[in-house]
Amino acid sequence: MDDKGVAVIGDYDSIYGFAALGLGTFPVTDPVEAAKTIKNLAGSGYGVIYITEELAASIRDVIDKYAGVMTPAIIQIPGVKGNTGDGVMSVRRSVEQAVGSDILFGE
Repeated sequence: MDDKGVAVIGDYDSIYGFAALGLGTFPVTDPVEAAKTIKNLAGSGYGVIYITEELAASIRDVIDKYAGVMTPAIIQIPGVKGNTGDGVMSVRRSVEQAVGSDILFGE
């Protein structure tokens, strides 16, 4: 399976700018469609999938299924409606799991 690179999933206004960077953009707002899109992207060999925090919150169970695998890495990003903090907490948990301690925030 070839690595097709990076995909971005979320509402159009939050993700359209990523196309200028050469990333695959997939405008989705419906949770059922988002779950299908992640499954399709993972099966197609995408190595990294960015997803807006708001959309990720609606499909937490789907995202959690990919937490223990190397690829795709699913990373939450803020959308146009703002930052919920879920993306930072997700990265923090991943780093703690990988190195055994909180090296990012030192708490």
